[in-house]
Amino acid sequence: MDRPVVPIESSLPKPWEEEHSFNDVLYDWMTRAPWFAISAAAHLLVYFILSAVPWAKFGSEKGKTFEAKIEQAPEEIPEEPEEEIEEEIVEDPVDEPVLQDAEVVEQEQEDFQEAEGDPDFLSDSNFEQESFNDVIGIGGGAGGKFGQRGLGHKGLKARGGSGIEQNLADALEWLKAHQAPDGHWDAEGFSAECGKIGSGVCGGPGNPTHSVGVTGLALLAFLGDGNTTSKGPYKAVVSKGVAWLRSQQDLDTGLIGEDTSHEFIYDHAIATLAVCEAYYFSKSPIYKGVAQRAINYIARAQNPYSGWRYDVPPSNDSDTSVTGWMIFALTSAQEAGLTVDPAALEGGLAWIDDATDTTTGRVGYQTRGSLSSRTPANEKFPRKYGEAMTAVGLLCRVFLHQDRSTELEGVKILEKHAELLTKTLPRWEEYGCDMYYWYYGTYAMFQIGGDGWKKWNRAMKEAVLEHQSTEGDEKGSWDPVGPWGFSGGRVYSTALMTLCIEVYFRYGNVLGAR
Repeated sequence: MDRPVVPIESSLPKPWEEEHSFNDVLYDWMTRAPWFAISAAAHLLVYFILSAVPWAKFGSEKGKTFEAKIEQAPEEIPEEPEEEIEEEIVEDPVDEPVLQDAEVVEQEQEDFQEAEGDPDFLSDSNFEQESFNDVIGIGGGAGGKFGQRGLGHKGLKARGGSGIEQNLADALEWLKAHQAPDGHWDAEGFSAECGKIGSGVCGGPGNPTHSVGVTGLALLAFLGDGNTTSKGPYKAVVSKGVAWLRSQQDLDTGLIGEDTSHEFIYDHAIATLAVCEAYYFSKSPIYKGVAQRAINYIARAQNPYSGWRYDVPPSNDSDTSVTGWMIFALTSAQEAGLTVDPAALEGGLAWIDDATDTTTGRVGYQTRGSLSSRTPANEKFPRKYGEAMTAVGLLCRVFLHQDRSTELEGVKILEKHAELLTKTLPRWEEYGCDMYYWYYGTYAMFQIGGDGWKKWNRAMKEAVLEHQSTEGDEKGSWDPVGPWGFSGGRVYSTALMTLCIEVYFRYGNVLGAR
């Protein structure tokens, strides 16, 4: 026989028999406080939602059905609060900011000639800062509207480029209008696209063998303004251009284009710069393959422990012009995370040192301190030498981590280069506009800063901005005058001058002064 279960009396007091001290009550209240706050917040939110509903309309319409109200005054029927809130969330363009081609920041106007450059030259670590080098490109990579690229049009006034927004907008519009449907820019036949901006046909054709090179230059102008393959008002332009360059690559050798002209290596180098910069921002494995193969081709073209010239494989002959393009391409690839042999950059710098005359500060073309190579003189084109190779050498040194304290044979060589450039300022002359020199000089002197940059900048204002075409279908472009205008044509001259305008924001912080 089972025994009856007898409940065991607990020695603990019943809940209603417990005695609570003030501290116990306080502790219990504190543990419940968060839930109380959440509950209060929820009730308050419901209160605000309900208070927003126009209940008065419902009260004045007693006895009428919902359908009757619709028939009588459908416009007076309020939407349900829940639908209104949901609609706001869906339609709010959080992730897609509206961008315009000439987006500017309203600030106090600054004169074009007062941009300061990098006067303090503080950093000796040029490439370790995200704000600097997304990629170097033809002359930079950091710049433009998006990501780490800086402020683009927004930064023009902030960086002293006030008043040039329209010049830049017109230049990019001209380049866009003269891109072929398949994505490339035809150095000779770009005029087939005329008629989209104004009347007439653009003059200034170039050599058709350089379409790969001028396509690279044009792309770098758009990339410099912050447009990528996926962002910016010109993203379609960039996407088509990069896709075309990809289609021109030999998958076995990595060469972009063909080696049918004497200077084909220039075209390959410039196209490589554009593809590397485009890859940096897209991270597309397709573009990565194109860029890496192009860089591998450059590596095979280098002379051992020295620079580059025209021959692939190399013939132990170097020049500063080709070497400069290759240094920028390799540095661009390095910033994009591609495989680059550090010895290649060391060899490039060794050539720049070999070509530098420390007495004058001049960097030679093929020999130490020699003058720049230019087309033969004639009655219309008197032989005039600028300091193009000196500008190339100076900018290469900046990219290769040298600063004002760097000495070569006991001379502070960067300052020596800059002094020489300051004595040879840009001037617009019908047959003497060396835009190649102006481009390199502009970027180099901007990094040096100080009074030298101010002088250069004032000269550039007159030489570049005041000679941009303003009428007809040529509006926004530059006439291809000067030593290499006949070769590159109007696309070449317009792309280079656009890159000059972008100097104020294309670089982020090369020398650390800003």
